[in-house]
Amino acid sequence: MAKVIRPTLAEMARRGTPFRGVLFAGLMVTAEGPKLIEFNVRFGDPECQALMLRLRSDLPAALLAACDGELKNFDLRWDPRPSLVVVMAAQGYPGAYAKGTEIRGIDRAAAVPGVQVFHAGTMRRADGAVLANGGRVLGIAATGDPVQAARDAAYAAVDALDWPEGFCRRDIAYRAL
Repeated sequence: MAKVIRPTLAEMARRGTPFRGVLFAGLMVTAEGPKLIEFNVRFGDPECQALMLRLRSDLPAALLAACDGELKNFDLRWDPRPSLVVVMAAQGYPGAYAKGTEIRGIDRAAAVPGVQVFHAGTMRRADGAVLANGGRVLGIAATGDPVQAARDAAYAAVDALDWPEGFCRRDIAYRAL
């Protein structure tokens, strides 16, 4: 906040172009501190998925307050527990990847306490089967306290899936641990 967001907002206000809305800063955390990669004016996933797990206030009301310039008067409440997201991707992603592979065990994954499964690149077949239909396919989001609990829950949900054609990184939150 101190190195990127507040200086950016202060400069926008100084220029007479104050910002209202969603400002997403894509950061890379390095040994020298955070480095800005990009700004977006939208919710990004999976980053947004981790935040939405923690939001306890009404999102549409918060967005309207932001549009009206009244967010400072809005009671924005957050779950204090850490959250994270493990992305399940189709084999080959970010290059060429197969579509149409069946993903089983989503209900088992979603039943892990503290976990929410977000569909990003899926489709449902007429018989109810869930198929991969994109590169980044599922967001396995979890909350827990401490961070290790959130990480353990997310990877327990990943391991509950039966999708041999999918993969994920196994190093999520390692710096926080």
